[in-house]
Amino acid sequence: MFIDEVRIRVKAGNGGNGCVAFRREKFVPRGGPSGGDGGHGGDVILESSQRHNTLVHFRYYPEHKAQRGGHGLGSNCTGRAGADIVLKVPVGTVVYNEATGEVLHDFQAPDERVVIARGGRGGRGNQHFATPTHQAPRESEPGREGEEFHLRMELKLLADVGLVGYPNVGKSTLIARISAARPKIADYPFTTLEPNLGVVTVGEAPYDESFVVADIPGLIEGAHLGAGLGIQFLRHIERTRLLAHLIDVSDGSGRADPVEDFKVIQAELASFGHGLDTKPMLVVATKMDAANPEKLKKLQTLAKRRKLAFYPISAVTGAGIDALRYAIGEKVRELRAELSAAE
Repeated sequence: MFIDEVRIRVKAGNGGNGCVAFRREKFVPRGGPSGGDGGHGGDVILESSQRHNTLVHFRYYPEHKAQRGGHGLGSNCTGRAGADIVLKVPVGTVVYNEATGEVLHDFQAPDERVVIARGGRGGRGNQHFATPTHQAPRESEPGREGEEFHLRMELKLLADVGLVGYPNVGKSTLIARISAARPKIADYPFTTLEPNLGVVTVGEAPYDESFVVADIPGLIEGAHLGAGLGIQFLRHIERTRLLAHLIDVSDGSGRADPVEDFKVIQAELASFGHGLDTKPMLVVATKMDAANPEKLKKLQTLAKRRKLAFYPISAVTGAGIDALRYAIGEKVRELRAELSAAE
């Protein structure tokens, strides 16, 4: 089950209470205070992991609490510290404070660790309250409360390339053709109900390179407002370096104008925000084995006018697939180099 948004409650452990005790030994009269300090409460820690690719493990366990610290003991013994709790999240998870909307952390690499809720400090025992005029104190401190937060966690897939377009334009077929991903493919809209990732290799060993492609469920007009499935998955192309806009140029889609299809999807990307409509883009004409020449020409003219690279393909026959794969690989290499230079 692909779950990309959850709400959970985390509570760090409370600190242990300080102890009130006095030293009682033979031949040691008035031994003085010997109450130990309470132990610190455990922290709640989030850690990014490549072994997780969904937030489903939080869906049925929304409450997470670290261990409290032990109370102080006599003979100046400090209480046991509470055990930390470590929660694993997928790489690409953004953690928000539900109450304030503040971004607490954005996990963009594996094995990142962040303390999201700190345990309470242990209270001081009565040994700390002794003074020359107050030699038998009976005061101690209670442990401090551990931090508590209601969190919203949102997963945004990390991929180099995002495939966007109307439902049933061939996104799943393309990712199955160029990678080892095996998404569900059928001849009806909204076959893809969750994003699929595929790793694509370009070149020959030992000089081959690879990039990750995300197949995003189809968008329709009004997707940014919740129509169709778009609003659930538009966030997954926020981190992509490149978009490949797939447009059906056959007569099987039931839509007459590929230029209008392009404009509608672009408008949805712009309405969602986060710069989706300004990302580098390729235009891909799909289903060339059954293409309508007039539709193809109109889409090609649009791409030329907007100075966008244009690639006609047929995932069924394989025509144009290699050219597209190598073009995407080259563009991803350029974008990675630009990012490295900027850093």
